[in-house]
Amino acid sequence: MKNFLNSSAETRRSFLGKSLVGAGSAASLLNGAEAQKVIAKAGEEPKAEKLVRELLGSLNEEQRGKFVIPFDNPLRNKIENNWHILRERVGSHFDKNQQLLIRDIFRELHSEQLREEVWRQFMEDNRTKNAKTPDEIFGTASVAIFEDPDSDKFEFVLTGRHTTRRCDNNSTEGVAFGGPIFYGHASKTFYEKPEHEGNAYWFQAKRANELFEMLDGKQREKALKGDSRGERGARTVALTGKKEGLDGIPAWEMTSDQRALMLDVVTDLLAPFRQEDQVEAASMINNQISDTHIAFYKNEDVGDDKVWDTWQLEGPQLVWYFRGDPHVHTWVHVKEPKAESA
Repeated sequence: MKNFLNSSAETRRSFLGKSLVGAGSAASLLNGAEAQKVIAKAGEEPKAEKLVRELLGSLNEEQRGKFVIPFDNPLRNKIENNWHILRERVGSHFDKNQQLLIRDIFRELHSEQLREEVWRQFMEDNRTKNAKTPDEIFGTASVAIFEDPDSDKFEFVLTGRHTTRRCDNNSTEGVAFGGPIFYGHASKTFYEKPEHEGNAYWFQAKRANELFEMLDGKQREKALKGDSRGERGARTVALTGKKEGLDGIPAWEMTSDQRALMLDVVTDLLAPFRQEDQVEAASMINNQISDTHIAFYKNEDVGDDKVWDTWQLEGPQLVWYFRGDPHVHTWVHVKEPKAESA
């Protein structure tokens, strides 16, 4: 068996043999006919972006003054776990047709497979004593549209508790999802039990723990750390550009079976999102997958059951930080890795 510990950087980069797109069942969402459909549609504007343009066209002068912001405003890149990008809320500043448009944009940013689960999460997490019906709950969200009047660039951002979603029609080149995103869920209670019953995203941690169980003793020792990075807003998803010295064990130190399961983890992480974002993010992750590390954090173990609630993937231009204590918070930032000079 080839010793990846002593292999060259070039070998580590190409160790998978096949790309993520061609990795069989682990990346079934990306290969074959489905991937070709997405690639063939690359020249078309996705449905969510079309709806954003429709929303823009429906705004009156007062609404444009409130919700349309210059594209280069730093607010566009802000990220938090529970926030509103603008003070004004969807339910009180948009008419019924506009509210339906915004709801459709949000839904179109998610896969058909998990769209209803994401909707359930938003309903549960954003319910308040004054917002109990679906319309009232979704009305608590806030949105902003960042627009460049001198070009075709725009970015739509929707925020709320455990929610930051974006669509930008690839206005931000080399960045997946249009920039950092956040998703999470506190199902039934703020302090979830070890099983995280009802949590819309716990399936992702279960798959990551399958990979930990497959590691041998020395690999587990390298993968298991004490405290995680914690949550510090935009600094949580800061990218290091590093290939070494990151928390955990890199993929190139794994066996072929372990690497295949790591691709399953990536597939599960991408599963909630629309195909266009899945394909774009998967390509960027694939281009740095051999240098991507996975780490688990023993000091954040809910119930002390050695099912690691907090874990992360990190590569040179990748952070996917899953914090499961006391409930799920997930911070995501994926960019195209920088090309190496010849």
